Amino acid sequence: MPLAPFAVSLGDPAGIGPEIVAKSWVMREARGLPPFFAVGDAASLRAVWLGPIAPIGSPVEAASVFDKALPCLQVADAGAIVPGTPSIDGARTAFQALEVSVGLARQGSAAGIVTAPVGKEQLYGVGFTHPGQTEFVAERCGVSAHNAVMMLAGPSLKVVPITIHIALADVPSVLTIDLIRARALTTVKGLQRNFGIARPRLAVAGLNPHAGENGALGREEIDVIRPAIESLRAEGLDIFGPLAADGMFHARARETYDAALCMYHDQALIPIKTLNFDDGVNITLGLPIVRTSPDHGTAFGIAGTDSANPGAMIAALKMAAEAARALIAYG
Repeated sequence: MPLAPFAVSLGDPAGIGPEIVAKSWVMREARGLPPFFAVGDAASLRAVWLGPIAPIGSPVEAASVFDKALPCLQVADAGAIVPGTPSIDGARTAFQALEVSVGLARQGSAAGIVTAPVGKEQLYGVGFTHPGQTEFVAERCGVSAHNAVMMLAGPSLKVVPITIHIALADVPSVLTIDLIRARALTTVKGLQRNFGIARPRLAVAGLNPHAGENGALGREEIDVIRPAIESLRAEGLDIFGPLAADGMFHARARETYDAALCMYHDQALIPIKTLNFDDGVNITLGLPIVRTSPDHGTAFGIAGTDSANPGAMIAALKMAAEAARALIAYG
């Protein structure tokens, strides 16, 4: 049975979201992309693209026009759109597009959602109170923050940051056995449900240099990380560590695990962006819906210059389709 079309929220209309969504549609056949429709203000597409746009009133119309034009579900008027110059009206439109996209996926009208980048500074000005889109989507799906996991995935690496958008100085106090366990359990279930990996292998990074050197460089590995790993192993998970992070990401090491759990944001994102900068995908595990996003920001500095690379958006669309099919197969 064919999948329903995917809802793609356009993100900030002044960012590169509209451009990379339009370029993805242009490459739909060459890259084997599933049917999708844009959600947002069609004017943001017209500001950066001269291709065909088909206004639609509901997702069911998208599949029938997808071969001829980029379907767009209008949700709001973003006002005067100047690529590279974010505005409050644009942020409000991005917020509404995200809200509508999640609702369509939850009711089954869309096979899942793909979210283009947003400007958080502008979003906070229109009442957005979450650290990022991941936390917002989780809340709308009735999933706690602990049980919604941000995974960054590319062709050669999958990583999960245990802590995400917090100051590095706060990481040691936030890390707990319960948090590591929750992230690991959700990651295992997500690899099974969204990637079809029957028995996932997890590698866990240490927090400190050389994984703490048995307490000489810090006790987090001894007091928090190792006990969490041991408790998970006792429950049957294939999980090992803590490992020195500087030796976890070379080619031979990556062959030994399906996903790496990292203790903080940059420990996870530096290797994935080094290895898969143009095709890295942010996929949220632990949700009742499929949600992916390109692993980059709004890039206001190049918006409107026709130089944005759509590789990560294309990868996000392809991964969304693969995850949706795997979810159906998982049952």
